[in-house]
Amino acid sequence: MTNQRADYDNPWKEAISLYFQPFMAFLFPEIEENIDWDKGYEFLDKEFQQIARDGEISTREADKLVKVWRRDGQETWVLIHVEVQSQYESVFAERIYVYNYRIFDKYRRQVVSLAVLADESRSWRPNKYSYTIWGCEVLLRFPIVKLLDYSSQVLEESNNPFAVIVAAHRANQQTKQDVQQRYQIKLQVAKRLYQRGYGRQDILELFRLIDWLISLPDSWQTGFTEEIRRYEEESSMRYITSFERLARQEGVIQKGRESLLEVLRVRFEDVPRELVETINQIKDDSILTMLLRQAITIASVEEFIVVVNQQLASGEQSSKESGT
Repeated sequence: MTNQRADYDNPWKEAISLYFQPFMAFLFPEIEENIDWDKGYEFLDKEFQQIARDGEISTREADKLVKVWRRDGQETWVLIHVEVQSQYESVFAERIYVYNYRIFDKYRRQVVSLAVLADESRSWRPNKYSYTIWGCEVLLRFPIVKLLDYSSQVLEESNNPFAVIVAAHRANQQTKQDVQQRYQIKLQVAKRLYQRGYGRQDILELFRLIDWLISLPDSWQTGFTEEIRRYEEESSMRYITSFERLARQEGVIQKGRESLLEVLRVRFEDVPRELVETINQIKDDSILTMLLRQAITIASVEEFIVVVNQQLASGEQSSKESGT
């Protein structure tokens, strides 16, 4: 179960970060219509990490806390909980309740908890947490969506980018034991990117997320890449070269992050959650290489955090000076 979560959490987290409004429009359309998107939105990752750390809650990578503005002018915090477990979990609703009240208790903000049930059980649909004792009643009821409820036809006909993410997630679940079927479905999902009229950047981003969600053995992946290349040539769209470059670069960077975190865990055992989150956001392999060297010799994790902050601040300053 743990491995399955690791496979899903990071692509879901990144997909929500990249396509938050399409995410809301596809999965929670009634709520999306009541958000004033002209005022923008803000991901509150640090606030959420603080809540989890203070409460010693085991949070998950795919959970997101977002500040939005309602059309009536009020500020609202939206807690998005993506649950990819494949079986019943008794404490699921309780965990959402704990997140909700801790955020309210610490920040005194209205909080809307939303749950995306991406598991494979049609009957498991927790949507409330409650208890009653001696006349005292506690109740939190929260909106849920079940990915199993979205038919293939709906996923194929929708032009919403998040329909692609849901289709890829479902394809992963449906083809665990059949690599040939997995290969064919991955091709279908990928080719539909071109057929939906997405722009170049969306195709590259969604292609990367699809590749992440529907992994193939190396020999099958090579054939997949070649077939997509031929399809691009027939369609007069040549994005795969850029995609391959991005994929290779992301692979190098991800390995750098993993190596750095492994060294920190071996040396210091307890690595603060916020530091892990910061490292997972670094996209410069030269910075990761430098930090890896520091991690091998530095005296404490506190000193290492100072070094990380200095490097990131230096990188931001360089970007401003270069005009990027």
